[in-house]
Amino acid sequence: MIEWAALAAAVVLAAAGGEWFVQGVLRLAAQWRLPRALVATTLAAAATSAPEGSVSMLAALDGRPAIGFGDALGSNVFNIAVVLGLALLAGPLPAAALPLRRDYLLALAAPFATLALAADGQLDRADALLLGAAFATWLLLSVRDGRRQRRAATAAAAGGSSAAALALLGVGLLCLVVGGRLFVFSATALAGELGVPDFVVGATVVAIGTSLPELATTLAARLRGHDDIGLGTVLGSNLFNGLAIVAAAASIHPIATPLAPTALALGAGVLALLLLRPRDGWIPRWRGVALL
Repeated sequence: MIEWAALAAAVVLAAAGGEWFVQGVLRLAAQWRLPRALVATTLAAAATSAPEGSVSMLAALDGRPAIGFGDALGSNVFNIAVVLGLALLAGPLPAAALPLRRDYLLALAAPFATLALAADGQLDRADALLLGAAFATWLLLSVRDGRRQRRAATAAAAGGSSAAALALLGVGLLCLVVGGRLFVFSATALAGELGVPDFVVGATVVAIGTSLPELATTLAARLRGHDDIGLGTVLGSNLFNGLAIVAAAASIHPIATPLAPTALALGAGVLALLLLRPRDGWIPRWRGVALL
């Protein structure tokens, strides 16, 4: 009964948190005179990746980094295949902005780099340094784009203040993270009773729970017609998960990378991203069915 109650509470918190989080992103983008997609791929993506980050760091510190590694890879598959798959069922998604195209290409390249580094059976601190350097390069390019676009912006002043927008963002994120934690608690308890291996638990039930922020944010943005926020958040979150979080976990504790499950998770992520490839600046609606 406790597990089922936790699942119900997770759904309620995710729905409320997703709405407040999207409102916070919209207000911050207006206050800072930045494109919504840019705020989504950086600040919003970092925030929604917080559950994956905390799970991976705690698992690595506990000497079980495979849980965090599986969570990061599984979350990336869930983000694209399920989150954007559901969003596409409501109609095509615009994906014409140059930063989004760059983020897409890097998200597509990251799994191949990870697989090459993991081919020797583990990700160690040297591998973590390479993944971290790739992430830092992307982040610097994003910041440069933001500064350039802000200087060129002539947007009208938005109502309210940055502090109020950040507060709304924080409350929404808190609800999303707590909801994800409740889901992880209930689902992991059930999976543990079945004797499921750490990597599989991380790549499935933990990944779904820690992806609740992306799911709630994307669907809330879709319902309000802010498609750039949902797509940007998912792509940015994938880069945070696949590069920054995996690198941070591997720097704490070497991660064993058995070839078969690692290649399966990374391959599924690549396939999902290929189905997301824009066509004439749009992602067609039928791709949603294929992704799901």
